[in-house]
Amino acid sequence: MASPPITELTDRARDIFRRVVEGYLEDGQPVGSKTLAQGGALNLSPASIRSVLAELEGLGLLEAPHTSAGRMPTDLGLRIFVDGMMRVAEPTPEERAQIEQRLSEGGPVEQALQQTSALLSELSGAAGMVMVPTRETRLAQFSLVPLAPGPEGKERALAVLVGEDGGVENRVIDLDTGLFGSLEAASNYITSRLAGRTLAEAAQAIAAEIETGQSQLDDASRALVERGLAVWSADANRRPVLIVRGAANLLDEAAKDDIERVRSLLEDLEDKQSVGMLLESAREANATRIFIGSENRLFGLSGSAVIASPYRDLEGRVVGVLGVIGPTRLNYARVVPMVDLTARSLGKFIT
Repeated sequence: MASPPITELTDRARDIFRRVVEGYLEDGQPVGSKTLAQGGALNLSPASIRSVLAELEGLGLLEAPHTSAGRMPTDLGLRIFVDGMMRVAEPTPEERAQIEQRLSEGGPVEQALQQTSALLSELSGAAGMVMVPTRETRLAQFSLVPLAPGPEGKERALAVLVGEDGGVENRVIDLDTGLFGSLEAASNYITSRLAGRTLAEAAQAIAAEIETGQSQLDDASRALVERGLAVWSADANRRPVLIVRGAANLLDEAAKDDIERVRSLLEDLEDKQSVGMLLESAREANATRIFIGSENRLFGLSGSAVIASPYRDLEGRVVGVLGVIGPTRLNYARVVPMVDLTARSLGKFIT
């Protein structure tokens, strides 16, 4: 039986449903008829309230855990509440200032992303997640610098990559004996074909030149070029695309009664590729997206919710996704606008 839209419920049923959901989101516990009758706000007897609760349960909006006589919202009930009844609590001026201040502290982009993930965790009381931008840095210079021999007398070099944004990264690579004399030629060759391109674009152009015999490199220099590009390409493929902070927040007091669910969630978070695919599905969204429990295959068993929003660079291009993950009893009214504000604020510092 399909559940009706919330607008088709009676005023009494809608009021009781809202109170159950808000009570559950506040403390994570099922809400009983006696609790709802306290204070007389509903002006109904516990028996009348129980009748309405049973009706809502029959519609699939509420459920009664076997350990309690109270009711709690189902995933469907939470979806209907979030889409049609939730009153959003906009961030306070103090929270806005805190977000802006934390994200404007400067430093490399990755540091800003780690700060963002930690900030989301602090503000939501859940785990914060940030996808590393998929847009590759345009490169400016590549250098191979000789190093002192390594273990067993093996020759080594430092491969240094400089981006147009001023970022510098380096990797140590092992060399075959006798290649030191070709380091400068290999460095100059790569730089001349790499400037203004991404690493993938440069590697493709260089590979084509070498394959067709158009390069003027000798065998030693060609081997260095291929070795230098290989270490960077392999590193990029292994680099995590997801930063998660605050997973310990998932082990709160309420989690003690549902430790298996939390264990399942923490295991899900270890699968960064699957989590990344979920966040990627929010890249083209015009607004913050909310995934609740069984709506998403990955977190269906752990009964978790994900709130995600794309963030853009100064030119308006989507470069990543950020969000939070936690139990389905997240404070959606507060966390949704917080995630949205953080995404817009981060975009000001992504160039």
